[in-house]
Amino acid sequence: MQSHVHIIGAGMAGLAAAVRLRHLGQRLTVYEAAPRAGGRCRSYHDPQLDCVIDNGNHLLMSGNTSAMEYLYEIGARDKLAGPTDAAFPFIDVTTGRRWTVQPGKGAVPWWILNATRRVPDTKISDYFSVLKLLGAGPEDTVADRIGTAGTLYRNFWEPLTVGAINTAPEQAAAVLMGPVLRETFLRGAEACKPLIARVSLADALIDPALAKLKDSGVAVHFGTRIRAITTNGHVTAFETDNNTVAVSSNDIVILAVPPWIAETLLHNVKVPPAGEPIVNVHYRLPHSVTAEGEVRIVGVVGGLAQWVFVRGDLASVTISAAAAVVDNAAEDIARDCWRDVALALDLKDMPEPRSRVVKERRATFAQTPQTQGLRPSPVTSYPNLLLAGDWTATGLPATIEGALRSGFKAAALAAQRITAPATTKAA
Repeated sequence: MQSHVHIIGAGMAGLAAAVRLRHLGQRLTVYEAAPRAGGRCRSYHDPQLDCVIDNGNHLLMSGNTSAMEYLYEIGARDKLAGPTDAAFPFIDVTTGRRWTVQPGKGAVPWWILNATRRVPDTKISDYFSVLKLLGAGPEDTVADRIGTAGTLYRNFWEPLTVGAINTAPEQAAAVLMGPVLRETFLRGAEACKPLIARVSLADALIDPALAKLKDSGVAVHFGTRIRAITTNGHVTAFETDNNTVAVSSNDIVILAVPPWIAETLLHNVKVPPAGEPIVNVHYRLPHSVTAEGEVRIVGVVGGLAQWVFVRGDLASVTISAAAAVVDNAAEDIARDCWRDVALALDLKDMPEPRSRVVKERRATFAQTPQTQGLRPSPVTSYPNLLLAGDWTATGLPATIEGALRSGFKAAALAAQRITAPATTKAA
């Protein structure tokens, strides 16, 4: 009997699951409450700037294996751009000093022997702190393992932690830094090249996936909010605004929604609590500062901005772990960030251009040691229901890579259950 796979949510996790399952030969339907796909990874035309912007900036790394697999599957690998080499330019806006961190080609970090490739005013022995992070226990924060003093902390570990985990090192779960380091920096330059969307997130990650699904005959229903899920040992139905969708025991439901929505639909599921917001500021510059199709990435230390991403005449700023500023007026945030951007891009004589401030108040769940045990497995107590999302137990921070990996995992489990239907409830 043919199964019907229902994927609730067309964010990155839901799209990854759908893309992976589209050739399975089963009926496959995706339901999305919003009018567009992407979830917290979306793009839209902003009338104030008169250009397409992303709701937030997302930095990928060449060592993000799930992201690379996803891009190859949807035929969009060329839609990311970044430096030819693994190079991370930084500026300290309090002093104007610039430097570039450049990991070497091999997995053995010989590059730290070269003072021109590491953070200025740091010693080789400072980098042994990576071993402390790799040996972190479940109760450790990043600050517990490496402290908060020294040049390497201020100019590398702190911006890396905040950018990767969206949490200050004093609260961030140290166990989440291990896989970040093992999959990128500790594999050498080929695994830690920074990459961003060449045009937009939708152009790189969303539109090609939707095109692949359409070509495969997969139905994607936008504006379809799931109001309730009915269970009786297994999922038997779910309710939309104006319809009841029956679900047989042979069907599979993949719930790929944010944790606060999953909690309302499944009262027995545990979810991690809300965490830190992220604020992004987009500036429409009067002229392009990168060549067509090229991008520029600059890390900022000592200011309000943390990372600046440039595509043509659009400069976009990320402020992670932004609880201290998220309630500030948009014009104040834009003004204060522009000082950092002007220095980072050497545009000190340029007046503040038009801007758009985007606030993601629920950007990620709280990524602390206390919340890691609240991240649920993709397997639930219902044999035909699976979970997906960056908030599930991926072992990774809440990033695009984590979301995609969770979607692939849910797809693999769904495929197993379709080819060999479970006869007992999952543990």
